[in-house]
Amino acid sequence: MSHAVFEPILSQLIEIRHALHRIPEIGLAEEKTSAFIAARLEDWGYVVHRNIARTGIVATLERGGRKDAIGFRADFDALPMPEETGLAYASEHPGVMHACGHDGHTSMLLGAAWALSRDSSFSGTVHFIFQPAEENLGGAQLMIEDGLFERFPCAKIFALHNLPGLEAGTFATRSGPIAASIDVVTVIVKGKGGHGALPETTVDPVVVGSSIVMALQTLVSRNVSPHQAAVVTVGSFVSGSACNIIPETAVLELSMRATNAAVRDELRQRIEEVATFQAKSYNAQVSFTWKVGYPATINDDAAVQVAVASIKRHFGEGAVSQLAVPMMFSEDFSFMLNKVPGAYVLIGNGDSSGLHSTTYDFNDDILVRGAAFFYNLAKDYFA
Repeated sequence: MSHAVFEPILSQLIEIRHALHRIPEIGLAEEKTSAFIAARLEDWGYVVHRNIARTGIVATLERGGRKDAIGFRADFDALPMPEETGLAYASEHPGVMHACGHDGHTSMLLGAAWALSRDSSFSGTVHFIFQPAEENLGGAQLMIEDGLFERFPCAKIFALHNLPGLEAGTFATRSGPIAASIDVVTVIVKGKGGHGALPETTVDPVVVGSSIVMALQTLVSRNVSPHQAAVVTVGSFVSGSACNIIPETAVLELSMRATNAAVRDELRQRIEEVATFQAKSYNAQVSFTWKVGYPATINDDAAVQVAVASIKRHFGEGAVSQLAVPMMFSEDFSFMLNKVPGAYVLIGNGDSSGLHSTTYDFNDDILVRGAAFFYNLAKDYFA
């Protein structure tokens, strides 16, 4: 077992994870986090390439003259939410916390970078990619636009993400779609305001918005095949200021998710059509502002087979399971997989609070397991 490789650094990896947890930062503002990661890598002898998509980092290990390379990616941004864990190493930045385990992902990849750099038997080239802004601004795409794969070409790329509820330290993945696309749209309904006692003289945007919300409930059930996964959610509906005033406008915030590109395109088109014609039937107007979206995360079958074979070889046949259906959360690693074939793999966080909750914490017991996943995979890939 490769776990013994990490014994000299186990306590340090936990310290690194806790240190990162204390300094959570929002996407593209991760100055402290980026500097911390770079300092650790430089301490271990790496040449660090900084400022890729502002705060992103790449460090490369090259041995044996191999021209092909693989990439390992970890995200390191946090979420704009308060922490309520009561931990001794809780966030020192009010209103920001590592509620998705990116502190753990980064620590695991740092552990693998440390181990491979000290393994004289390793021959190959690995690009360790530390990515900002996964949660909000599509940092993966920003790194690509900043020349990531031109500067650091990869034949395959891999990422590991923790999953609460999955047995601690076990793995799960699947070929094809593994996570959904995400698109967000603001719908502004423009009506005609007036006195609450004279509704006939107005165009009530609350009624119009309500009609839009109800009509949108048919998009998935009556437009998408039951064999395809899709979700449309109206998460916010804001309008009005008093019970006796009919307002001028209503603002709806929608998210939509799909695991198929054609379904994604159809949902976007149908959202605009349904909202437009619902509004028109009330003599109201509607406008749309689409925000940054992530495509579905599509795993390459060959890359999945490589990752699964490595897991089984080092952790046992029962250490990895096949997901029957994709997860409906979204992940900007999808942009990288659109450019380079690879695999997104889940590692169980055990019986913890859910991702994006104020009481979530990454499970330190899986740090070595995750680091060993990357370490083993690199050695097996180039064996």
